[in-house]
Amino acid sequence: MSSAAPIARLLVVDDEAPQMKALCNTLEIEGYATTGFSSPKQALEELKPDAYDLLLTDLMMPEMDGIALLAAAREVDPNLLSIVMTGHATIDTAVSAMKSGALDYIQKPFRLNAVVTVLTRALEMRSLRIQNAALERGLRERTQELEVANADLESFSYSVSHDLRAPVRIVQSAIEMYFGEFGSSVPDSGRDLLRFASDGARRMGELIEDLLKFSRFSRQPLLKGPVSMQALVARVVAELRALDPQRTVDLRIGPLPDCEADASLLEQVVVNLLSNAFKFTRGREPAQIEVGCTSENGKPTYFVADNGAGFDMQYVHKLFGVFQRLHSLSEFEGTGVGLSLVKRIVERHGGQISAAGKSGAGAKFSFTLG
Repeated sequence: MSSAAPIARLLVVDDEAPQMKALCNTLEIEGYATTGFSSPKQALEELKPDAYDLLLTDLMMPEMDGIALLAAAREVDPNLLSIVMTGHATIDTAVSAMKSGALDYIQKPFRLNAVVTVLTRALEMRSLRIQNAALERGLRERTQELEVANADLESFSYSVSHDLRAPVRIVQSAIEMYFGEFGSSVPDSGRDLLRFASDGARRMGELIEDLLKFSRFSRQPLLKGPVSMQALVARVVAELRALDPQRTVDLRIGPLPDCEADASLLEQVVVNLLSNAFKFTRGREPAQIEVGCTSENGKPTYFVADNGAGFDMQYVHKLFGVFQRLHSLSEFEGTGVGLSLVKRIVERHGGQISAAGKSGAGAKFSFTLG
């Protein structure tokens, strides 16, 4: 064995003392740390958790057979792996021992190369089992942390929904009632202040609603199924046109392949991207929007492009952040949550989204779905 390798601790049990001592001495020379017993019961009395890496036990012993010993040893140390030693005449019994929990067996008379091969394989198996157990513990702990985090998020959402929306509504209602009863007697400067307060309350309400929406979509389970992207885009476009039927928009929709996705979540992606395209092309003559699909490495990449306000690419990293805006409220309405929702939904589908644009010269958003 390599001198750099950790020393493996072996517990050797064989009722034939000379044979047990000879095996211990041979394995010591090979670099193992060995402890030998000719009595299985004495070996059990000395056994402590994590004291040894492997148990080598003779299968046929008068005081206690190897199967009973490895079962008792596993009660003391669940991480202890066992190898049985047997003669040619008892191979069937060795197989039975492996069914009872032994990892492998060694035939007598011993051949050193065969013994070392079995020991190396067993130690590698033990290491893998310990690593897997650690990963499982970490996964359980992470799951518990996520459950606590989800519970906190539920509590936060409930608080936002019930405790924050109510006072905002009261403020808005109070301002409206005041205008209704005393509006004619309020000077212009006072009206401006009241409108300022009303606009602030309205925007606060929008922020709360979008925050709840972001929280809800982050936790909503995926219900994937076949989706006709062509039909989905056509429906959303029709709804957006109906909101402003007098407006002229040059909108081109190319061939869009079907996909496998959560239909309701994917609709939010399409609604947000197309709503932005309609919003940021206001004032453009003509307003141009294109929806299409390209193929990269055999994977469809959908896109929405427009010739609207665009954005400065040095701020592209801010586009998908919650409540991040690259345009002032006086230019374009919104809370800055829509694109963060889009990114979260696309990534939950195993896809990616990217953006490209130029200030004053339009933008293009492209996304895949895994």
